[in-house]
Amino acid sequence: MWNRKHTPARLWVEACFSAQNSKPKIPSAISGYALIASLLIAIGAGAALPAVAQPNLPTLGDGGTLTTGEERRLGDRIIRELYRDPDYIDDPVLVEYVQGLWQALLAAARSRGELSPELDERFAWEVLLGRDRTVNAFALPGGYLGVHLGLIGVVATRDELASVLAHELSHVTQRHISRLIAQQSRQTPLLVGAMVLAALAASKNPGAAQAMMVGGQAVAMQNQLNFSRDMEREADRIGYGLMEPSGFAPQGFVSMFDKLQQANRLNDNGSWPYLRSHPLTTQRMADMQSRLPPDSTAQPLPPGLEHAMVAARARVLSNPGVDALRLWIAEPQSTGFDSQPAARRAASLYTAALASNQLRDFAAARAAQAKLNEVVRGDAAAQRQSQRLAAETELAAGLPEAALQRLPQGSGRPELVLRTQALLRVGRPAEVTGALQTWVVTHPHDATVWQLLASAWQAQGQPLRAVRAEAESHAARYDYAAAVDRFKAGQDLARKSSSAADYIEASIIDTRLRAMESLLKEQAAER
Repeated sequence: MWNRKHTPARLWVEACFSAQNSKPKIPSAISGYALIASLLIAIGAGAALPAVAQPNLPTLGDGGTLTTGEERRLGDRIIRELYRDPDYIDDPVLVEYVQGLWQALLAAARSRGELSPELDERFAWEVLLGRDRTVNAFALPGGYLGVHLGLIGVVATRDELASVLAHELSHVTQRHISRLIAQQSRQTPLLVGAMVLAALAASKNPGAAQAMMVGGQAVAMQNQLNFSRDMEREADRIGYGLMEPSGFAPQGFVSMFDKLQQANRLNDNGSWPYLRSHPLTTQRMADMQSRLPPDSTAQPLPPGLEHAMVAARARVLSNPGVDALRLWIAEPQSTGFDSQPAARRAASLYTAALASNQLRDFAAARAAQAKLNEVVRGDAAAQRQSQRLAAETELAAGLPEAALQRLPQGSGRPELVLRTQALLRVGRPAEVTGALQTWVVTHPHDATVWQLLASAWQAQGQPLRAVRAEAESHAARYDYAAAVDRFKAGQDLARKSSSAADYIEASIIDTRLRAMESLLKEQAAER
């Protein structure tokens, strides 16, 4: 998924081969490969590995498919590695925006009957963001979705982004992943995952000849694991049907196809992996065009101010380099800037302010911010994004009190995270502890907020509660070994305390420790 020279995924792949008594292991020559962990959408390998149509697809619910529990466990294994990858990013603003689109699509899938109650309950339905400038998104087993910042940065409207998410969601709800694994291999899903990752490793590094030696079987497997054309069309059709009920314009599907077609004509140079894993066909494009109502238009929808700002944020946070940041900072000073559309000006000013933050030029950031406020005046959603950025600037500048003053009113996750960071710096953690506790009750898998809660408890002289929150943060990212370690540390602290409150906390720790140890044993058994 995300390119790094040395990632935990390489160790995971080696462990997979070792567990299956397969020799040799993945050689150390593999470096810089994609931490994709998607067993079925070959982001990097698709160019070299042509898709093969799959005849006689089993019907939904076929006895040969993976069970929902097996698919979820497979997804959990993969996601543990993605959480550890340095390119994984939990940016509250981007996560909230993408999650808003994702949850709307999920709600529509439920109401239309595309998402069964069993699948809804058993799968994770989580979105992970990768700090990667390539244009890509992909479904993973167990209801996980990966999205590169490069995709968010290139789509012109929220409807285009929603169309990609809808397509990937439909791959999951139609059990394409399970059906392909069951159809193409009777080997354990763990070995399938190892072989696919090995193939991706080789494809990302053409010089890895040794990898190709052990990846020969993986290449053959990957050829079979690409989604078939029938599955792509099915995901298009069902995804398109989710757009309007979710509150998105169906034209977003067509305009996104147009964007992909334009990129395809430029002889894809690697910046659009989505084209390799989801090759365009005239049939797919014609099908989407024909589904538009007769009185509608296929012309691209005008971009909203908020989306323009979010896309700008994604471009900056994808680490484009200092030269690109400086060019973006200079753009609002260019001739004719004031005559550009409001969305373009908002995006440029947001980019300039955030890029200035990255370069620690806070005076320039504040200047761009002031101009941005004028452009977004009257648009509530865009104003909220502008205020969040202003608070970020003051926090980065070492002025937490000023950051608190600039935070918008509201209880969104970005506000909660920024407020906590500011209050921790000024020594007032008690003011936010209650809000953090409320949040993790309703969002128990939010590792970032659990870690902030741990810091707040530690700052208030509550080490036992802090240790428990740290353990929950590890558990939320499926790192059960680390969670067990912290829960045991909590037990040691509890033995030294005589506080009634600590006694209650100790009881919770004991219960959670047993649960984590059980999950850790299951993990070991699977290996």
